[in-house]
Amino acid sequence: MNFLRGVMGGQSAGPQHTEAETIQKLCDRVASSTLLDDRRNAVRALKSLSKKYRLEVGIQAMEHLIHVLQTDRSDSEIIGYALDTLYNIISNDEEEEVEENSTRQSEDLGSQFTEIFIKQPENVTLLLSLLEEFDFHVRWPGVKLLTSLLKQLGPQVQQIILVSPMGVSRLMDLLADSREVIRNDGVLLLQALTRSNGAIQKIVAFENAFERLLDIITEEGNSDGGIVVEDCLILLQNLLKNNNSNQNFFKEGSYIQRMKPWFDVGDENSGWSAQKVTNLHVMLQLVRVLVSPTNPPGATSSCQKAMFQCGLLQQLCTILMATGVPADILTETINTVSEVIRGYQVNQDYFASVNAPSNPPRPAIVVLLMSMVNERQPFVLRCAVLYCFQCFLYKNQKGQGEIVSTLLPSTIDATGNSVSAGQLLCGGLFSTDSLSNWCAAVALAHALQENATQKEQLLRVQLATSIGNPPVSLLQQCTNILSQGDKIDRRGSKIQTRVGLLMLLCTWLSNCPIAVTHFLHNSANVPFLTGQIAENLGEEEQLVQGLCALLLGISIYFNDNSLESYMKEKLKQLIEKRIGKENFIEKLGFISKHELYSRASQKPQPNFPSPEYMIFDHEFTKLVKELEGVITKAIYKSSEEDKKEEEVKKTLEQHDSIVTHYKNMIREQDLQLEELKQQISTLKCQNEQLQTAVTQQVSQIQQHKDQYNLLKVQLGKDNPHQGSYSDATQMNGIQPEEVGRLREEIEELKSNQELLQSQLAEKDSLIENLKSSQASPGTNEQSSATASAQDSEQIAELKQELATLKSQLNSQSVEITKLQTEKQELLQKTETFNEIKALSEERAAIKEQLDASNSTIAILQNEKNKLEVDVTDSKKEQDDLLVLLADQDQKIFSLKNKLKELGHPVEEEDELESGDQDDEEDEDEDNGKDQGPI
Repeated sequence: MNFLRGVMGGQSAGPQHTEAETIQKLCDRVASSTLLDDRRNAVRALKSLSKKYRLEVGIQAMEHLIHVLQTDRSDSEIIGYALDTLYNIISNDEEEEVEENSTRQSEDLGSQFTEIFIKQPENVTLLLSLLEEFDFHVRWPGVKLLTSLLKQLGPQVQQIILVSPMGVSRLMDLLADSREVIRNDGVLLLQALTRSNGAIQKIVAFENAFERLLDIITEEGNSDGGIVVEDCLILLQNLLKNNNSNQNFFKEGSYIQRMKPWFDVGDENSGWSAQKVTNLHVMLQLVRVLVSPTNPPGATSSCQKAMFQCGLLQQLCTILMATGVPADILTETINTVSEVIRGYQVNQDYFASVNAPSNPPRPAIVVLLMSMVNERQPFVLRCAVLYCFQCFLYKNQKGQGEIVSTLLPSTIDATGNSVSAGQLLCGGLFSTDSLSNWCAAVALAHALQENATQKEQLLRVQLATSIGNPPVSLLQQCTNILSQGDKIDRRGSKIQTRVGLLMLLCTWLSNCPIAVTHFLHNSANVPFLTGQIAENLGEEEQLVQGLCALLLGISIYFNDNSLESYMKEKLKQLIEKRIGKENFIEKLGFISKHELYSRASQKPQPNFPSPEYMIFDHEFTKLVKELEGVITKAIYKSSEEDKKEEEVKKTLEQHDSIVTHYKNMIREQDLQLEELKQQISTLKCQNEQLQTAVTQQVSQIQQHKDQYNLLKVQLGKDNPHQGSYSDATQMNGIQPEEVGRLREEIEELKSNQELLQSQLAEKDSLIENLKSSQASPGTNEQSSATASAQDSEQIAELKQELATLKSQLNSQSVEITKLQTEKQELLQKTETFNEIKALSEERAAIKEQLDASNSTIAILQNEKNKLEVDVTDSKKEQDDLLVLLADQDQKIFSLKNKLKELGHPVEEEDELESGDQDDEEDEDEDNGKDQGPI
């Protein structure tokens, strides 16, 4: 403690010798007395002396006071005295009325005593454990002492608390204390604890801090509450600002919805107390923390979405259009609405639909722009309106188009009853107030930002200058005002108007060759720019020279050489002749070297201390950074390099067009392939259904066949012995019921056969469609043409084979007729038997037709498989077509074999079953002979 003793010795007005002895005696009593009452009285006496004799008490008593905290925890009174004494020693709160030098010295004492106290981390841990005591005389001074330690040496104390077990959790319990004094001071403690420490901020947030703080704000009356509400809001700011994890937790916990009641301020003009204004100001800042442009884009957009869905944006717009709102609240509300809508289309569309409560109603954008171009409005309010307009147009091509359309002749209100946004911007652009000129120029530049369509549309705008004179374009009028310079008497900065117009022209001409051509078409523009750049002017005019150099560089870089007198090469020769390339590049560098350039490039919000600092726009600084290097390269490039670059550009464009063409072709083929796959899948399902139906019908036919054979056997046994009609009737006494059932089954089989025939016809037509679609996207190569010819020949052969199958079906019908005749001769004895025979013949005919249908289905299945292979081969440019054709030849051979099988005379069923094997061998030999012609 030698350094503290030195400070004590350096004091000009120290304590008297008797008082120093008194402090020493009190410290001895605290250290040596065995009675608790004596120690308590001694600590109480030190407390009373600690404010006036802070240094002496701190030097001599701190160690004894810490010892009391360790050993006398059972007595809350002495602990309270000790904590109060330590607070008086460390805190600087009581030094407000002392002179400045004494205040600085006392602050040094506070940090030095704090350093002594936290040198042993166990002291901070001890203090945290004392905060668990519920006794008011212990907990409250403990809270104040820890808060003072954090104010003196925040980072060091934060680190000790962070590593202390349950340290942060113990402090969170203070928010639940029923005694408002402790709860309120607990909020202040957490403010100091969470300042600039992300790890502690996350722990506090996950200890349910958001819920507790929002409850306190609600209990205290939201914006109508006292200073406690302000303290809670500041703590929320500490937890959320620059902490993406906590912001996401706040949004996911649906706490944004609980912010909406904060802004229910009503329509009354009274009741705006100073505390309410402060509370609302901090509330608005808290909303801006969640949607700050510096946050990750995904997090910002999700918060913007939640604010619209819960009605928070609508509530802010209500305040925006209300009357009687204090100026600073209105300004901050405009800034808040700006960032809630920035870059989020839904919110921007809603803001465009908001109307002011006037008669007739006017769009909120128009009302705000009226304030921006009104020089009688406060400067900060005009800056806020400009920021709001910029945020409305940020990444909002729809909004940009609406603003530019208000300037076009077809949309201007001829009656003059209402004023539009475009008219207000033009009015501000050509007024005599330089600040209005700058704001209007920047606002109009944002309507053109990254939107080539609106840059071309703005070229159509015509302005009436005076009665009797023809109208001039907006581009021409801007260059006219620019060339007049300081000849027009304006209020405000001398260069502000020219800087604003030059920024507008640079934004307008960049990435828009048509606008460059219009600009160069005025023969006075290029000489004016070269004259401005070549002059040796003062420091104030150097920025204008730099912007003129940038505009001329844009006219070169984005020049499409459509004007013969102002082609790229001629403009570069003009620069080299009148200015000099090195001088031109030096003047161009004046922009980024300006002292206000870096300030404007940091944040999107135009936040300036005074109008004189309002020079650069944030988006324009990004444009300068993008173009400065490419313009420098373009100036130094030779004509040959330009030609090569143009050729490369054309080649790249052609390549891009080819790539785009092939991408579209591939996309179309993918769609066709997907359709074919779906059709094939449908055919597969239909085929499976048909196979199932055929299987069921085959089983039914087999049952009928068995029943027929049984009847045949019974008739064969009974006919030799019984020949009369009455006997036959008796034999078939049980048959009429059976006959009816057989008739019904035969009718069902006929209907099924018709259904199969119709489905086969549908398949035939679908196969023809698939063949035609398969043939259409073919390539122009010779192999593809040959393959297509072979496919057509193959299809013709398959059609011929189908015709052969039909003829064979007819021959089978003849054979069936013969069988029916034979069966009729066998069953002539009775009418009943004839009916049974007829039913049997019909059933046999249906069986034969179903067999023929099965063979046709097999053929169609082969056709379908072939089409699947063909579709795949079209993607591979039909490299494997020859192999597939060989496979098709083999399939055709097998089809011929089947046709020959069907062409042999039909024998009795028993003989057919026994002779199948021999017939197959004979047909194999015949196939071997016939293979050559195929």
